[in-house]
Amino acid sequence: MTMPFRSVIAAALVVSALVVAAPASAQSAPPSPPSITVTGEAQKSVAPDIAQIEAGVSNMAKTARAAAEANNVAMGKVLLELKNAGVDGKDTQTSRLSIQPQYASNRSGPSEINGYLASNLVTVKVRDIARVAGLVDTLVTAGANEIRGIGFRVADPSKLLDDVRAEAIADARRKAEVYARAAGVTLGAPLLISEDTQQGIAPMRKMVAMQSAATPVAPGEETLSVSVTVSWAIKAP
Repeated sequence: MTMPFRSVIAAALVVSALVVAAPASAQSAPPSPPSITVTGEAQKSVAPDIAQIEAGVSNMAKTARAAAEANNVAMGKVLLELKNAGVDGKDTQTSRLSIQPQYASNRSGPSEINGYLASNLVTVKVRDIARVAGLVDTLVTAGANEIRGIGFRVADPSKLLDDVRAEAIADARRKAEVYARAAGVTLGAPLLISEDTQQGIAPMRKMVAMQSAATPVAPGEETLSVSVTVSWAIKAP
């Protein structure tokens, strides 16, 4: 049976209305409120209160066993002197232990092993910065023939970083207010705050292994830095 012409027109109008209305039922999320996004920065330099000394002994011998035994004896003397100097055992940790073959150069053929090098490095944590120079001398006197370096840091920077965070937020607000005044708007509440924290570490300082005089040590300062990104809402005029 043929549908009347008026019914066909009515059905077409209904379908068209549904097609037009379909996007409205799947509307996208509302646009983000207008905002000003800035980065605030702050930093603070402080004197470190803890140090780490990396030192050790190396011994050459014809056989790996002989090198290892000589190395064990030498390191035993070093550890004993550290204990006698008042360094707690928990503050001394082995950082590297190795035995490596040493080759003699031979231009006419393959290189041959002419001995073995045994090395033992320890990291000594020093909780009193004033003792660093004296402990370096103690290590050298005890037989340490490798002083790899000294590092300085702040043992617990959390409270100091909290102060720097507050300064970074204040810097972000100051910048946002400058932009707001220039744009003729008013700042509202912060919409988003994200932080990038970096704790500056004093570089390892290379030391001369054998020194008879007191070893000069300069701990310097450590810089604690905080960078925050803040998005501030803009109030309607």
